[in-house]
Parts: sequence; C-alpha cells; structure tokens
Amino acid sequence: MADSTTDLTDAYENGTYIPGAADYPPRWAAEAADYRAALGTRALLGLPYGEGERQRLDLFLPEGEPEGLLVFIHGGYWRRFDRSDWSHFAEGARARGWAVAMPSYDLCPSVRIRDITRQIAQAITVAAAEVTGPIVITGHSAGGHLTARMAQVLPDDLRARVVHYMPISPLSDLRPLMRTEMNADLHLDEEEARAESPVSFDAPVAPVTIWVGGAERPAFLHQAKWLEETWGCGLVIDEDRHHFDVIAGLRHPESAMVNRLLNT
Repeated sequence: MADSTTDLTDAYENGTYIPGAADYPPRWAAEAADYRAALGTRALLGLPYGEGERQRLDLFLPEGEPEGLLVFIHGGYWRRFDRSDWSHFAEGARARGWAVAMPSYDLCPSVRIRDITRQIAQAITVAAAEVTGPIVITGHSAGGHLTARMAQVLPDDLRARVVHYMPISPLSDLRPLMRTEMNADLHLDEEEARAESPVSFDAPVAPVTIWVGGAERPAFLHQAKWLEETWGCGLVIDEDRHHFDVIAGLRHPESAMVNRLLNT
C-alpha cells in the first residue's frame, strides 16, 4: 500500500490514540439500555421511517409538551453502531423539555454514503411529523457529516423549522477518506466525495455551531476548521476532550454543549 494511503489511514484512526478506547462502546450500549428502561413509556422505540430493518428511529419524550425536536445522528464512520448505543445522550435536551429522535441507518458497504444521507433526511421527516415546533440537528463524527448535509437535502418546509445545526467532530470534506483503508467499505470516488462534502455547499440560513474536542486527532481539528472557514460559522474547541468523550455534555441539561445547542 502506498505511503500516502497509510498516512491518511492513521490520521483518521481514533481508538489507537485514546486510553481505554475499547471500553467506550460496551459502556455506551449498557448505559443506553438502562436509560431506555428507565424512561418506560416515554421511550418510543423502533418507529419505522423506511422499509429496511435498520431504517428505524427511537423517540424520547419529555415530561410535558415538547419544546421542539432535537435529532441526534450517531457516528461510526458510516460503518458501525446503531441508535441503541446512544440513547442516554438524549437526556440533556430531553430534561430541558425537548423530544429527541435518534435514527439508525443502513451501513457501508451495503449502501453508499449518499444513500445514508437520503435515509437520514427521511428519518427527520418522519420524526418531525410526530413533534411540532423548532428542530435542532446534531450528530457526532460521521453523524456530524450527516448533520451538516441536512442543511442541503431536507425538504424546504423542514429546513424552515431548523433553528440550529451542531456538527460535532464532523467530517466536512470526504476527499481525504479516499486515501484511507476504510474506503474499501465506503467506495468513495471523486464525484461522490465532492457531492457528499458539506464544504462543497454554501452555509445554511439557520445558525451553525461546530463543536470539536481540543484533544482530538489533528485531522478532525482540520475538518472542523475547513467547515468553519467555508461556512463562516461558530466553532467551539472543547479543551481536553477527545473523539470519544467530546459528546459527554449531551447527557447533562446544564452543560455548555446543551446550552449552546439549545441557544440558551
């Protein structure tokens, strides 16, 4: 394999550089399961938005009438995880009175990234029919990419309801990923990489805040900066946070992340 491919594969590798990285996914899954059980009937699970087995979303409801809808899109380089790993990260917004939707989606290599983009737009369309009011969209890593893409692909009536996009540690330019080993699953070519890169598009009307950990790999700091420069939007560098714990604030209703996310 060419050196350039090896170099970029390592640049986008996270777990190798995070102490205790292997402990995070099972802990996420266990805490998410406990959270769903504790919510009881306020956790509406497995709502279909498409025909595929993975085309389902969970909707977590607040105690009263929702203030609006927050959508969280999970990461995993479009190849791993599903909605059941992240449920507990709904609590920060839910405790503030927001309904929170978390979709799963088909994974590469069974589909292309462009297919996932369409699926997430459909998931938000279905969730938005269940909850009235403003919409906030956030997501982490590959989910950060999908968050930013929603600014281009959502139907006009839904985009008019979006009051904030927060891509967390987003992949904003997919072209470097063509030079990584993961592209054996992603199947990105130049045309799709450009078409699916948020940096290929103008900024949306709604406010955007990019959030990235200060202790992340340089590639992710670069990706965040590229989108900030292209869109002229806000950028928060969360000092000492790495790629796996940068989303921790989503669990806490008074965290800086949730306050920024809900514009308070």
